[in-house]
Amino acid sequence: MENVSAVTSFILTAYAELEDHRYLYFICFLLLYIVILLVNLVLIVVICTEKSLHEPMHLFICSLSVNGVCGSTVLFPSVLSHLLSHNYEISLPFCLLQIYCMITCALVEFTILAVMSYDRYVAICHPLHYHLLMSPRKVSAAIVLSWVVPCVYCAFYLLSTAQLSFCERHIEKMYCMYFELVKLSCFDTTILRFLGPALMIVCPSSQIVMILFSYVRILRVCLSASKESQAKALQTCTPHLLSVINFSVGCLFEIIQGRFNMSHVPHQARIYLSLQTSMVPLLLNPVIYGISIQAIKVQIFKLLFFQKKK
Repeated sequence: MENVSAVTSFILTAYAELEDHRYLYFICFLLLYIVILLVNLVLIVVICTEKSLHEPMHLFICSLSVNGVCGSTVLFPSVLSHLLSHNYEISLPFCLLQIYCMITCALVEFTILAVMSYDRYVAICHPLHYHLLMSPRKVSAAIVLSWVVPCVYCAFYLLSTAQLSFCERHIEKMYCMYFELVKLSCFDTTILRFLGPALMIVCPSSQIVMILFSYVRILRVCLSASKESQAKALQTCTPHLLSVINFSVGCLFEIIQGRFNMSHVPHQARIYLSLQTSMVPLLLNPVIYGISIQAIKVQIFKLLFFQKKK
C-alpha cells in the first residue's frame, strides 16, 4: 500500500491503450471538439442576435447550447493534452474539479430539458395563458435556477470526496469519475458508494416528475384533439423528446461504465462509452433544434450564407 500522504495525483491508465494510434485519436477528438463548439456557438449567436428568436423555448435552447460548450470544454482539452503527452497524470484538485464540472453540466442539461418540457406543456395545453405563465421574468428565473441549483447541489459531491485520503493512483478511465475515485480511498467508502447514487437519484427526481407530468398531460390533450392538432403537437415536441432520449441514453452508459467492470469490453468500445455522455448529446442537441425548428433554421442559413434580411 502506498503512503497515504503521497497520493495527491492519479494516473489515467486508459490512455495507455491508445498509444499505438494516439495521433489518430487526437485528430478525431480535436475535430469532434471543434464541431461541437461550432454547432453550439452558431446556435447561441443566432438566438442571441435575432430578436424574433427571443421566445422562451429558443432561450432555453440557447441555454442548452451554452451548457454544451461548457461540458465539452471541461473534458476535451484535457483528453487532447493527455493524448499528446506520455504523462497521463492528473492532480487531485483538477480531478475533483473535473468531477464537479461534469456532474454539474449533466444536471444542468437535465434541468433545462425538464423546464423545456413544461414550456411545451403550457404551449399545447394552455395556449391562451402561455405568455402569462411563461413571462420574461419567469423564463429568466427558470434559466438562472437551472444553473444555480445544480451548481450548489453538486458541491456535495465535491465535499464528500475532497476529504478522502487515497492509497491507490490508477484510474482506468480517460477522465476522473466519482465512483472510480471513491474506490481508491484508503478507508471504507461503503456509505459514499451509496451516497453517490442516492444524490444522483434525489436531485433529478423532480425533473423526471416534471417531464412525465408534462407529456402525460400533452398526451391526454392530443388524444382528444383533431389530427391536425396532433400533428402540430408532435412536430412541436419531437425535438425535445429526441434530446431527452439522447441524454438519457448517455447517462445510462455513464452509470454502466461507472458501476460495472468493463475490462472484458474492447478498449475502442470503452472509449466510446467513456465519452458518449460528453460527445453525442452535446453534438446532436444543436443539430436537432437547428434542423427541426424552422425559425432557427432560417436564421442559421442567413448567418452562414450572409443573406441580407428583406
